[in-house]
Amino acid sequence: MKKKHWDKVEGIMSDKEGFKGMNQRFIWTKADGCEHFAMRLMEFEPYGYTSYHAHLEEHEFFILEGEAVAVDAEGKEIKLREGDTLFVASDEPHQMKNAGGSPMRMLCMIPILPGGDGKAPAPRPDGQGYVTKEKPS
Repeated sequence: MKKKHWDKVEGIMSDKEGFKGMNQRFIWTKADGCEHFAMRLMEFEPYGYTSYHAHLEEHEFFILEGEAVAVDAEGKEIKLREGDTLFVASDEPHQMKNAGGSPMRMLCMIPILPGGDGKAPAPRPDGQGYVTKEKPS
């Protein structure tokens, strides 16, 4: 059994294309001995966001603080508040946004797939990893 406090995990500001103002804390990953499951804490600055993207890992999100918006595969915006949870299926296009003027925090849990580490997406059979999509109209 292992224990750690989330605030002792160093945050890393995402520099991925299409991301703005999102700090990542990789709480439990393959580097911690987790072979099948990862837990990450994502902290968004006011009006920060991810790109609109898809990858092989499914997600489970838990909104801890703030006003979030999830953009689904059809481009529809789904408002989320503290305590809301969201499931995003494997390869489903999605985007997460902070819709408010104060910080937003959420837990993001994913499986660790073959070739993945719980931080970056697992490689795809076609050689692509993280696939950024254009928003549907």
